[in-house]
Amino acid sequence: MKPFAFPFTLRSSRPCLAVLAVATWAGCAWGQEASAAAAAPEWSAIGAQVQKMARDSAGRAGLPDARVEVEVGSLDPRLKLAPCQRIEPYLPTGLPVWGRTRIGLKCTQGTKLWNVTLPITVRVWSRSLVTQAALPAGTVLEPGHFTEAEVDLAAAPGAPIGQPGLAVGRTLARSLPAGAALRVSDLKARQWFAAGETVRVVAVGPGWQVVTEGEAMNPGLEGQTVRVRVESGRLLQGRPVGDRQVEVAL
Repeated sequence: MKPFAFPFTLRSSRPCLAVLAVATWAGCAWGQEASAAAAAPEWSAIGAQVQKMARDSAGRAGLPDARVEVEVGSLDPRLKLAPCQRIEPYLPTGLPVWGRTRIGLKCTQGTKLWNVTLPITVRVWSRSLVTQAALPAGTVLEPGHFTEAEVDLAAAPGAPIGQPGLAVGRTLARSLPAGAALRVSDLKARQWFAAGETVRVVAVGPGWQVVTEGEAMNPGLEGQTVRVRVESGRLLQGRPVGDRQVEVAL
């Protein structure tokens, strides 16, 4: 069976396996012959589901216009599955939506119920910052160090950086080759303040916030927890969010 021409790629040599892989609503008896045309609506439905999850993830990363491609793999040929009239797809708990992952296929109507997983690869293409030349670790980024290009954001871990203002002045934590997509994990964590400095503390709760000052007990590093002693002597834990600023969730 040739890959079906949808916004994702299908790879399967068994027509009914293709229908199984996308968890058809109408179902397909195991071993029954089916054409690519018959499988098309089911592939479209499941592909749309996976694409929506990936697009939602891209939107949360600040890339709502990302282009998503889904490539479906094959089930283990050693599996002996009973005929099934209804197969439902799901995303196993803890697995990512992007990159190399798996979807679950659950038989909910048949002579013998079963539950398997199918490998898929989700590529998320979007314009993002990429390096114009190889850059060593410790480089302080300048506008001339990068340009924009369409890259597969799911090819590596770490949130991509799509705006120059979020990269200029930051220091590379590792060396990058030319053409590499710039990611948050490639940058050294910023230190917003040192231990002993007076910081502004914003305590946030449902529908309210309280602002006070306190003394930082440890350096305020981006992405790490910091302890602050406020005027009452109480120790609070929060996260550095800016220059001498700490946010505490209560």
